[in-house]
Amino acid sequence: MQIAFVGLGRMGGNMVTRLLRGGHEVVGYDPAEAARAAVAKGGGKAVTSLEALVATLTPPRAVWVMVPAGAATESTINDLAARMAPGDTIIDGGNSKWTDDVRRAEALKPRGIHYVDAGTSGGIWGLENGYCLMVGGEKEVVARLMPVFTTLAPPDGFLHTGAAGSGHYVKMIHNGIEYAMMQAYAEGYEILHASKNFPGLDLAAIGNLWQQGSVVRSWLNELAVRAFEKDPDLEKIKGWVADSGEGRWTVQEAIDLDVPAPAITLSLLTRFRSRQT
Repeated sequence: MQIAFVGLGRMGGNMVTRLLRGGHEVVGYDPAEAARAAVAKGGGKAVTSLEALVATLTPPRAVWVMVPAGAATESTINDLAARMAPGDTIIDGGNSKWTDDVRRAEALKPRGIHYVDAGTSGGIWGLENGYCLMVGGEKEVVARLMPVFTTLAPPDGFLHTGAAGSGHYVKMIHNGIEYAMMQAYAEGYEILHASKNFPGLDLAAIGNLWQQGSVVRSWLNELAVRAFEKDPDLEKIKGWVADSGEGRWTVQEAIDLDVPAPAITLSLLTRFRSRQT
């Protein structure tokens, strides 16, 4: 299937590579020349502008936007929409707020341009393992894009969650849960590291043990094991944690729905605390 990608960073670039390996025709645009060169080297077609990207595609076009959420995504979608035609589809695979998806879908609908939101999880390891995709949009449009979703996702790693906005809504809650999981791991490992009864516990070995059939095994814990293997006391890691917005939105949604979510809320607040000197 022919598809275009705007944003060829670590996530977008790897997704393009996975699609090219799957036999798809990919056109890519990124302001960075090195990113465009990598796509061309991998067998894709790289262009130097959004105008050239749209002109290269055969209608009905499908363009996947993989740029930072917020102003960058908003301006990219607006620029694309000004150049696209009825029947074309814009897919936002970033971490947009679901309310923005609903607004964009409604704004594009009178122009005949379809909008799909694809909550994407998997990080840079998705290239080999596949990406978990939570996708919102019109049923018929999502069905037309299934060859792309099937290639990007591992077996059973795709779900059409419902109308536009639902994909990023599910991804938002996914990331809120991730915040709490990361905080629980952090607290547990800190207790082990601080133990006076059993000083010098091997955190990498313990973490690896927990990956073998334990109920706390996970990809997040696997990443912790890798970190401990390289730096047992995490001395080279700054105790400063950012948040991309999903945790805040999850907490606000919990408040709006009168749902108690203390673990997720406190994990978000701990991230705020990490940024204080």
